[in-house]
Amino acid sequence: MANHVGNEGVVKVGSVTVAEVRSFSINMSADTTEDTVIGDTWKTHVVTQNSWTAEVTCFWDEADTTGQGAFTIGSSVTLNLYPEGASAGTSETYYTGTAIVTGWGTSQTHNGMVEATYSFQGTGALTKSTLA
Repeated sequence: MANHVGNEGVVKVGSVTVAEVRSFSINMSADTTEDTVIGDTWKTHVVTQNSWTAEVTCFWDEADTTGQGAFTIGSSVTLNLYPEGASAGTSETYYTGTAIVTGWGTSQTHNGMVEATYSFQGTGALTKSTLA
């Protein structure tokens, strides 16, 4: 069984690596609708549509104009998420899809780093691929 540590992860917008990434998450879901009919003793459901969202948290870096700077509210980006790293020729799994930036916020404490969190709504399929 292969295990991976969090510091292997990489986030890219298009082909540009996003600077100062602290964490990211991907959430996929399936909508369902009930298709139970008279006479059924248990409710049944069918899948109607799938969707996905993502969130990326970084140490805020205003100089990262092509990475974090590409995440402006309402913009559409190609989001590439690499849980295992992004080294070519390694057969590592990654996820890619078009997403709309739906949220942005910062947080800071008096004795900590300023962080920026970006939220994304996928538009279309999230594709699971392997690095060649």
